[in-house]
Amino acid sequence: MRHVIALDVGGTGMKAALVGADGALLYEARRATGRERGADAVVESILDFAADLRAHGIKEFGEPAAAAGVAIPGIVDTERGIAVYAANLGWRDVPMRELLSRRLEGVPVTLGHDVRTGGLAEGRIGAGKGADRFLFVPLGTGIAGAIGIGGGIEPGAHGSAGEIGHIIVRPGGPLCGCGQRGCLERLASASAVSEAWAAASGDPEADAADCAKAVESGDPRAQAVWQNAVDALADGLITALTLLDPHTLIIGGGLAEAGETLFTPLRAAMTERIVTFQSQPLIVPAALGDTAGCLGAGLLAWDLLATPDHPTDPTDPTDPTDPTDSTEVTA
Repeated sequence: MRHVIALDVGGTGMKAALVGADGALLYEARRATGRERGADAVVESILDFAADLRAHGIKEFGEPAAAAGVAIPGIVDTERGIAVYAANLGWRDVPMRELLSRRLEGVPVTLGHDVRTGGLAEGRIGAGKGADRFLFVPLGTGIAGAIGIGGGIEPGAHGSAGEIGHIIVRPGGPLCGCGQRGCLERLASASAVSEAWAAASGDPEADAADCAKAVESGDPRAQAVWQNAVDALADGLITALTLLDPHTLIIGGGLAEAGETLFTPLRAAMTERIVTFQSQPLIVPAALGDTAGCLGAGLLAWDLLATPDHPTDPTDPTDPTDPTDSTEVTA
């Protein structure tokens, strides 16, 4: 059975699947990234995982994977297939595509940025399906964005489009790891809410999920922390809305797990900030959860097979192929 390898590399764990031409998940697996062992060990863990997935495909389906798509964090040079930099994994300028293709005995490999790859999946088969313009924003340890246009994801001239977490929403605010003060992700990410609620509650172990529960129970301290985060998020999103004018805003990540505790005040805050020439986008929760990156990696792999001479980034909207329609996949 023809299939591809899909691999999503995170800061602490890796999610993988073998994906059929009809989009079916034929096999799923997870492993630790092992970053505590250093950058070289992380790379070796990725290569070993990919090789094991290839072996499983041969054993179960009678043939090796036809291609592999890999989503990785940090700065990614998709044209050259290089993992340029990832602070949480400690690597610099790793020729990931070459290493993976060699370990997989020559099958074609494509790399994607983790958030843009997750956005690709949400846009094609998730919450953004049918929307030709959307913005996917996962609220996790940090905040990033994926700009969806016509079935693909806009990477930008230098591969850094969508980094809305570093829009300054509170000038002079808390210091961000990027060197600026008052960045959106320092006020409205899950880690920022956890930090603020731990301080407000006096419990150093408290996190964003605890804050959301306290909001639901009517705790005024939690409500203040939560509203501050929602207001900062709305300020950042209204800037993105002004620039991009998307039909749909897809909010994912850990903070979105709070459901309407987040979405009701966020929609209200966005409505307050809409000005005369702007249209209110549809604001919806992400549909694919933590599988978005893996599913997107599978889409990248099938796109690679459908357009083998693709010049650069398979998240580009050029002739995208939806693997849920097997008639469009090149044999």
